[in-house]
Amino acid sequence: MADQGKFKKTISLLDLTLIGLGAIFGSAWLFAVSNVASKAGPAGSFSWIIGGVIILLIGFVYAELGAALPRTGGIIRYPVYSHGHLVGYMISFITIIAYTSLISIEVTAVRQYVAFWFPGLTVNGSESPTVAGWLLQFGLLCLFFLLNYWSVKTFAKSNIIISIFKYFVPLTIITVLIFYFKSANLSAAGFAPSGFTGIQAAISTGGVMFAYLGLHPIVSVASEVKNPQRNIPIALFLCIILSAAIYTALQVLFIGAIPTDMLSSGWENIQKEFALPFKDIAVVLGLGWLAFLVVFDAILSPGGNGNIFMNTTARLVYAWSRNGTLFKIFSKIDQKTGIPRSSLWLSFGLSVFWTLPFPSWNALVNVCSVALILSYAIAPISSATFRVNAKNLEKPFKLRGMSVIAPLSFIFASYIVYWSGWTTISWLLASQLVMFVVYLLFSKYVPTREVSLAQQLKSSWWLIGYYVMMLVFSYTGSFGGGLGILSNPLDLILIAIGSLGIFYWAKYSGLPEALIDDDETDDAANQVQPASP
Repeated sequence: MADQGKFKKTISLLDLTLIGLGAIFGSAWLFAVSNVASKAGPAGSFSWIIGGVIILLIGFVYAELGAALPRTGGIIRYPVYSHGHLVGYMISFITIIAYTSLISIEVTAVRQYVAFWFPGLTVNGSESPTVAGWLLQFGLLCLFFLLNYWSVKTFAKSNIIISIFKYFVPLTIITVLIFYFKSANLSAAGFAPSGFTGIQAAISTGGVMFAYLGLHPIVSVASEVKNPQRNIPIALFLCIILSAAIYTALQVLFIGAIPTDMLSSGWENIQKEFALPFKDIAVVLGLGWLAFLVVFDAILSPGGNGNIFMNTTARLVYAWSRNGTLFKIFSKIDQKTGIPRSSLWLSFGLSVFWTLPFPSWNALVNVCSVALILSYAIAPISSATFRVNAKNLEKPFKLRGMSVIAPLSFIFASYIVYWSGWTTISWLLASQLVMFVVYLLFSKYVPTREVSLAQQLKSSWWLIGYYVMMLVFSYTGSFGGGLGILSNPLDLILIAIGSLGIFYWAKYSGLPEALIDDDETDDAANQVQPASP
């Protein structure tokens, strides 16, 4: 196409690693440790380790897929390749909604911390913005839009500058809190006051998994990465291992630094006592300079994340359009800059929309987190299906033990969804079932040239079955509004068995032959020389 530009390969391994770590270290680490402590006590430290292992397993899958199929927005194109447009459409929908709202969540976090110095940005007695507060959020979204609109290199350079400070602050906190660590805190109010149930809740609703949601940006810019077959796996592994180590250290040291007499009423009130945990603990310890540094970073870190997510979401919108179930205009790339500008405009518009003061904002945050987990969970299934319908797919990075890692990571993803509770699951999965019906109602407009509607349905029933299964388990389970009929460990055993059945159903109900396109735009980009700095 004459007006179709090409992605430019300008992102190095360092850029890619900083993009991944930058996406992980946003607003979540600034809030999560007190939430985790309230739900699980000192045992909450294991939540970070368990969450890191789960993400690492899924990261293994993405490393293989990203190296074999370095496609921009690959996370929502792999399901189309393996199971057809209907599955890709449903995964695309929840992923785009999740990411555009995450951009808004980050700018909201920035506004709340700026309100520490300028209280007029937030309505008294609530977390809602004043007109001035909303204008600040809008201005930040405009800044992120422009940084991504100019060029990929501008985005990457701005991310490096922000990232240097973002990583300096957590490491400084770790170094300082070591000197205030009191081992007595680990048992002062009970090591695991809520047992394993508390650890599970901390993983899903305490902010642990939300904090780890940084894999997508690495895979989403695959077509713009130099030597993606080598750099994508390395960046994924580095990001997961480093972030898991830092998060666990922050959790342990936060617990150990709390004045022991503040634990007399138990761990349940810690979140209220330390709403802004690292700022508050610094104030309690008389470290004013550290409190100032934390607040400054609490403004910069979410801002850096908003910049990353704006970049990522534009690539995902582009990929959705390439899938054939979104308007074609969003698959166009600017010839001069290599930026999918139409997709960037839509990402910007939706991110502005989500900043409006809806009453169910907190519920939306939880729904979006689980939506991202569900989009992660599709990767192991696509990888397994390719072993059936794409046996000749060249894999520059081939992981041993994938026959075990793929189903295991899918089971763990199901656990995370289940631990989020009935209140969250019912909203999210019900909306997915509605989108399934919408697709069928407008079936005359959906792409059927390469895959018939009948085949698309045949390859998607497992997803509907999975959603229904998780709704039933959640409703009868003991998390977030469930009836409590199923208790531990029976619920986990049944979910593991059910998820394993769904996994193999999905593996063998994929398309007869994988729908992997040549992707001229992405492949041609391999020949483009990196732009000069």
